[in-house]
Amino acid sequence: MKTYFPNEPTNDWVIIDAAGQRVGRLATQIASVLKGKHKPDYTPNQPGGDFVVVINAEKVEFTGNKLDLKVYTRYTGYQGGLKTTTAREMLVKHPERVLEHAVWGMLPKTRQGRKLIRRLKVYTGEAHPHDAQQPKKWELA
Repeated sequence: MKTYFPNEPTNDWVIIDAAGQRVGRLATQIASVLKGKHKPDYTPNQPGGDFVVVINAEKVEFTGNKLDLKVYTRYTGYQGGLKTTTAREMLVKHPERVLEHAVWGMLPKTRQGRKLIRRLKVYTGEAHPHDAQQPKKWELA
């Protein structure tokens, strides 16, 4: 018996509305769609998932005190250049980075993960430039 590998994975476009959704629960479902786990021909070592367009990223929600207690850190490359930002500040300044960071944490940190994260498109409002791809509305579980 030979192992079945899909020759040409079909990459559809999916649109997800993030308004009123919890960040972590939304990020797990986005990561699952990016990896292609919802498809019957899912193969772990091949990127066969869909492109994901997320709209209304500024309307995501955190539970509990995470808006003030969750801290995002980044390093500038210089000595003493460790910068910290709370989730509340991040939602005001760069709301799309909140979801990008959460989804990246749930993808593999390999070449495949870096390829998959490029398929994620996050936008703050209702408008997005991907109407030509005819994305399908994805209902969250």
